[in-house]
Amino acid sequence: MQLQAVPKLDFSRRNETGWLPSLDSACREWGCFQLQNHELGDGLCGSALAAMERFFALPHTDKLGIERTVDNPWGFYDRELTKNVRDWKQIFDIGPESDGGPFAGARTPWPAQPTDFKTIMTTYYEARESLALTLLADIGKCLGVPRGTLEHEFGDGHSSFLRLNYYPPCDDPEHHLGISHHTDAGALTVLLPDAQPGLQFKRGEQWYTVMPEPGSLTINIGDIVQVWSNDRYRAPLHRVLTSADHSRYSAPFFLNPGYDTVYAPLESALDGANPRYRPINWGEFRAGRAAGDYADVGAEIQIQDFRI
Repeated sequence: MQLQAVPKLDFSRRNETGWLPSLDSACREWGCFQLQNHELGDGLCGSALAAMERFFALPHTDKLGIERTVDNPWGFYDRELTKNVRDWKQIFDIGPESDGGPFAGARTPWPAQPTDFKTIMTTYYEARESLALTLLADIGKCLGVPRGTLEHEFGDGHSSFLRLNYYPPCDDPEHHLGISHHTDAGALTVLLPDAQPGLQFKRGEQWYTVMPEPGSLTINIGDIVQVWSNDRYRAPLHRVLTSADHSRYSAPFFLNPGYDTVYAPLESALDGANPRYRPINWGEFRAGRAAGDYADVGAEIQIQDFRI
């Protein structure tokens, strides 16, 4: 098992000439990077992790009282599948209210305890959304489109959500993964880790463990950016290990577009080549992927299903 080798980018140097080439290189070579000196602040990140620990320490029956459903994807859950294999984790998903799309009427069922949980997580959600959109705008520039082009799909009616992950100690870490190998279906993921390693990215035939650094976030692109880039940028395969000795917490923010968004390779990314994907409707794709979280539905829907 290799230790960390993913690129590191310094967000405080974003206005310098080397930022976009470094971002482009990280997306081409790895599809992921660690982001240092970002704008979220240690105080807000620390408060979010502490609130997560207090929430997941609640009695199991209390958490089951705010469990998500097939019709409402937001809330607590502890039986999620990835690649048709049950994950070794508990989650709480926080998302926008939706009046349309496959999850019309969805609402986040906030817990009564901790009393400041909703306030902390709402503030954290908004800060993470702003950072994700800024990074997406820069990725768009790397792909040759003006600022505002890609971000336009993430306004009113977007389906972005914040996931809180709790990985309990596992008595058989050799045979249980926290999450099986997968790529993220959306555009961009911004992950806050605690101090325990566990996240791995695959590059070539090798798995690389990301060693968390104080104050850093882990960023990876998702399937939508891979399609937009016509495979210039590849969504990285990743997984989460378990530990026999330690609990682990992480909070990924998944930047997802509106349910009616249709995405396909950008003209600016073709550079004379033919598009490698036919258009994909996000609402249909998201609903198909979500179905596989609850039950073994056979082969999960993938962007490879839309290859030309």
